[in-house]
Amino acid sequence: MLFSLFLLSATAQELSLIPQPAKVEVKEGAFLLKKGTVLYVDAAVKNIAEQFAATIHATTGVKLKILNYNSFDKRFNSRKHAIYLIVVPDMSDEEYALDVRDNFIFIEATKPAGFFYALQTLKQLMPRNVMAGVPDNDIKEWSIPAVEICDSPRFAWRGFMLDEGRHFYGKEEIKKIIDVMAAYKMNRFHWHLTEDQGWRIEIKKYPKLTEIGAWRDSKVCAWGDVKPDGIRYGGFYTREDIKEVVEYAKERFIEIVPEVDIPGHSQAAVASYPEFLACDPENKHEVWLWQGVSGDVINVANPQAVQFAKDVIDELTEMFPFGYIHLGGDECPTHKWERNTECQALLKEIGSTNYRDLQIHFYKQLKEHIAQKPVEQQRKLIFWNEVLHGNTTSLGDDITIMAWIGADGAAKDAAQRGMNTILSPQIPYYINRKQSDLPTEPHSQGYGTETVERVYDYKPMNNVPTELQDKYMGVQANFWTEWVVEPEIVQYLMLPRLAAVAEAGWTRADKRDYKSFLNRLQGEQIYYRMRGVDYGKHVFK
Repeated sequence: MLFSLFLLSATAQELSLIPQPAKVEVKEGAFLLKKGTVLYVDAAVKNIAEQFAATIHATTGVKLKILNYNSFDKRFNSRKHAIYLIVVPDMSDEEYALDVRDNFIFIEATKPAGFFYALQTLKQLMPRNVMAGVPDNDIKEWSIPAVEICDSPRFAWRGFMLDEGRHFYGKEEIKKIIDVMAAYKMNRFHWHLTEDQGWRIEIKKYPKLTEIGAWRDSKVCAWGDVKPDGIRYGGFYTREDIKEVVEYAKERFIEIVPEVDIPGHSQAAVASYPEFLACDPENKHEVWLWQGVSGDVINVANPQAVQFAKDVIDELTEMFPFGYIHLGGDECPTHKWERNTECQALLKEIGSTNYRDLQIHFYKQLKEHIAQKPVEQQRKLIFWNEVLHGNTTSLGDDITIMAWIGADGAAKDAAQRGMNTILSPQIPYYINRKQSDLPTEPHSQGYGTETVERVYDYKPMNNVPTELQDKYMGVQANFWTEWVVEPEIVQYLMLPRLAAVAEAGWTRADKRDYKSFLNRLQGEQIYYRMRGVDYGKHVFK
C-alpha cells in the first residue's frame, strides 16, 4: 500500500522507469487491477496479451479476462474497467503509446514489439515482483498510477554480449540474463560461443568440436601468478538447447546473434581438427588453458579449412533465424601464416604482401558462400573493428563493424566507408571490468574506474555528422569472462551497469540525466533480489 501511495504522488522524473521514456505526463488517480478486469485485444497480438495475463495472474492473483475485438468506439469502451491493446497505423516497429486512467488503460502500437514494450512499462509501474515474475503476498491491492506515455527507442540495436568461450554457464543462466534484458527493452543478445579456451556449440558435421574442443584441463584461465589448476572443465550447448534459448528470447523480442570467432581466437577448433585447421599439424595442439591471445590460428590457405567455416555457417543458419552472424575478426596474429608455405603461396596469388589480407580473403569466400544461399537463408556478417585493417573494401560495404577499440574513431571510419556500425567501446562498455575500487569487488579486469556513472555518461554518436548517423545501428555492452568462473559474478558485475547501457540505447540524448537515472535505479534492487540475480550494491542507498 505504501508503494502504491508513493506512485500516486510521483512526478514524471520519480517514476521508476528504466529506460526513461520519450514523453511522460503524470495524471491524477490510479487504475486498480482487480477481479473482473477485462483485457481487450486484437487477434494479431493475442499471444502477447496472454503472456502478460499469465504474469499478472501468477504475481498478483488477479485473473484478467481476455476478449477479442474487431472494431469499437474508444469513447464508449473507455467506460468499462478494462485494458485495451489497440493496433493503429503509422507507428514505428517498437513505438507505443500508453494511457492509464482511473477506469481504463489504452495501449496503442502498430507492431507486436510496440505492445510488448508498452506492457514492460506497465509492469514497471507496478510493484517490482510483477516484473520479477514472483508473487508478493504482502501486497493486497494492485494499483497503477495514472500516466500518459509516448515512447520509442533512439537506436534499433540495443545489445549485450556474453562470452561463454572462456567459461560456460548453461541455458538457465542465459534465460535469467535474457529476462533482465527484456525488462530494460534490450533486443539483441550477442552470444560469443567459441574461443581459444572452448567451443560451446554442437556442430553435427564436426563432432570433435564438442568432444575435444569443449573441454580443457583447467577450470581457471591462467594468467601471471594464476596457473592452470588441472581440473577437467567445460560444457557446450546442443542443438536442442540452442532452439530452446532462441525461442525463449524471441518471446521476449530479443534476437540472438551467434558469434563463432574465426580465424583467430580459434585454438579450441584447431585442437579438435589439427589435420586441416592447423598451420603446423605436425605439432601438438590442445584447448588453451591461458588468457590472452593465442597464435594458433586457422590455416586460411587450406581449402578444407575454408570448407569447415562454410559448413559451420550453414549449421548456424539453421539454428539461429536472425539475419546476422558474427565472425569475430579481432586479435588474429599472422606469424603462423608467415611461416606456412600454403599461406605464403596464397598471399602471392592474391597479389598482396600484407598477411592481414589473408584474413579478408578468407571472409570474402565465406561471404560469397552466403550470397549463393536462398534469400531466407542469407545472413549479414558482423566483425570487430580490426577487420577495417587490410583490404576490407573487397568485402563490400554491406558488412557491420562492431567498434570496440578506439570505438568512436573506428565507428566513424566504418560509417564513412558506407558500412553500418555498432558502438561497443571497451571503455566503458566492457562491463566485466570492476565497477568500483571497493575491496569487496570480485577479481576481474580493470581498476574500478568503469563505474555506473561512467558507463551512463558515455555519449553514443556524439558529434557525428548528420549524414553519417543512419549508419549507426546502436549500442552494445560486452562481458568477457577470463576471470569470471561463476554466473553470480557475471550478474554482480553486469548489474546495474546493463541498465545504464539500456537507457543509452533507448532514451533520447536530451532526456538522459545521471542524477535522474540514479534516483530511478533505487527500486531495481528489489527487482534483482526477487528475480534471483546478484548485483553491485554500492550505488544503492
